[in-house]
Amino acid sequence: MESLEQAILRTILYADVFNFPLSLPEIHHFLIAPTPASLPQIEETLARSPRLREALCCIDGFFMCVGREDLAAIRRGREDASTALWAAALSYGRWMARVPFVRMVALTGALAVRNAVESDDIDYLIVTHAGRVWMARAFAIILVRLARLRGVELCPNYVLADNALRQDRQDIFMAHEITQMIPLYGRALYDQMRQENAWVLAMMPNAQAAFRNGDEADIGGGWGLIKRALEGLLGGAMGNAVESWERTRKLRRFAPQMRSDFHQARLDAQHVKGHFNDHGHPALRAYLERLRMYAIEDA
Repeated sequence: MESLEQAILRTILYADVFNFPLSLPEIHHFLIAPTPASLPQIEETLARSPRLREALCCIDGFFMCVGREDLAAIRRGREDASTALWAAALSYGRWMARVPFVRMVALTGALAVRNAVESDDIDYLIVTHAGRVWMARAFAIILVRLARLRGVELCPNYVLADNALRQDRQDIFMAHEITQMIPLYGRALYDQMRQENAWVLAMMPNAQAAFRNGDEADIGGGWGLIKRALEGLLGGAMGNAVESWERTRKLRRFAPQMRSDFHQARLDAQHVKGHFNDHGHPALRAYLERLRMYAIEDA
């Protein structure tokens, strides 16, 4: 197979792990390849390649593997579920932006690619002022509990400092997580995060910007004053003491979960990454199995 054919099939096979058929613009944006390809090139290759016509089918504008035609209906159902969650995700993203010391909020997870089910949590990545990761997370958890009273499950499952944007884990799972996140607040910091993780473009060269954009949160007026006042109050020695106390308290609580051999959690002064059940490695194993089934080289 030619390289672009392989790239297209790799891209669809990765999405297949998550039962997610792709539209043509999604194939283009999330293309797993060593070099970029244009949308017309991808469209022409899909139309002309005998191998791809044999391996893939297209239903309602979504491409999937032959034998996986059921994914078209699943995609429609998840589009509806994602639409139902979308307004709440944007609204609570704005509230997350009002949390003291928060500098960036991004929507992540299944909802970011509109692959959510009705019972899904709304996942966020939060970037905070350096030295206030644990305190900002504690404020965010208050918001989580308030949202739960209204039947909405929020999950700020990755909180990191603004001086720790570069990701140590550099594989296709993490590349996808970075390229599919939707910035809701702190666009300049989002752009910086993408720059500091430019390694992603060696795997997904077309994904140079966010595929979707959320509404930029506005925290001016009274909420801006309250946020600045709390940051002023907790920005010095007292804030340092609270940050240290909260980190120590939570590390003690999370210690049993950190003993697992399968976690991908990272808990330190710059990161609160509570991924105690690693979804990345199982997804990568499933992806590699699909590549072997189709005799495709790993990118």
